[in-house]
Amino acid sequence: MRRRAALAAAGLGAACAPTLWRRAAAQQAAGFPNRPIRIISPYPPGGGTDTTARLIGGPMSEFLGQPIVVENRAGAAGAIGAGYVAEQPADGHTLLVDSLGHVVNPHLLRGLRFDYATAFAPVSLVTVLRQILVVPPSVPANSVAEFVAWAKARPGQLSWGSSGNATGAHLAGVLFTRAAGLDMTHVPYRGGSAVLPDLLAGNVVFAFATVSVGSQLVREGRLKGLAIASTERVASLPGIATMAELGFPTVDMDEWNVLTSPAGTPPAVLARLHQAVRHALAQPNVQERFAQIGAVTVGSSPEEAARFITAKREALGRLVDEARITLD
Repeated sequence: MRRRAALAAAGLGAACAPTLWRRAAAQQAAGFPNRPIRIISPYPPGGGTDTTARLIGGPMSEFLGQPIVVENRAGAAGAIGAGYVAEQPADGHTLLVDSLGHVVNPHLLRGLRFDYATAFAPVSLVTVLRQILVVPPSVPANSVAEFVAWAKARPGQLSWGSSGNATGAHLAGVLFTRAAGLDMTHVPYRGGSAVLPDLLAGNVVFAFATVSVGSQLVREGRLKGLAIASTERVASLPGIATMAELGFPTVDMDEWNVLTSPAGTPPAVLARLHQAVRHALAQPNVQERFAQIGAVTVGSSPEEAARFITAKREALGRLVDEARITLD
């Protein structure tokens, strides 16, 4: 009888466990946040990631009822800021807004004190930013097919530029030259704006630029836009086809920003933060500002964001390894 009673009690405990867990999770969400929140941008002020953090920070603060401060901790391709957040309490009060470095750094940096794959709990994929293949007017090509034919006739003679090693622009260029079978030299610059003078002068014959940079130059006729390096066209440039439409489906390289919290953050807190992100992205002034810089707002769930990060880490990791890309 004692054994049956013990088994019955154990069964009751197991049955009650989910209810107790849900109650504890609800209490955690109800008490969050109880102090100011920091969003760490692991890159310098003024860049796309920093801009994303500041655009969503205000509306998120209003939704959550606590101040939100954006703090820049740049260095080591974003790893310094990421490492700092990885060491913070997993309570949702210190967040990381990150970009491609979140998935390529593990393949580029050695001796990290943390593991990108396990140190963070995704909150939401916030934005996606398309890239455009642009060439200077001096290049006698008005389509991707014409450009490929022109470049193939000059093997080893041409150079192309990017915003730096292992950036989205670099990875897009690697995908394109590999898919098209082009023999060209890559020239890395220190940022997207740094490549423009040489591109406009024709010293490099192509680059991938974000919509925020490239679209205005294309509309002004200072550059020619040949294709969008994504699966979808850009609303502000409806006449420019995607690489997939032009026969290069593997040239799919968006820039993006994701919001994460330290690993172990309670699911209820992640859900609350996700609600705050969705609220921020729904504000007309936020939507307008993101549209101005060519960003597509997403606001995915924590689960969707986790799947996105895992897929990108695997795909871009293979590309970095196969192409032998380094930060040097």
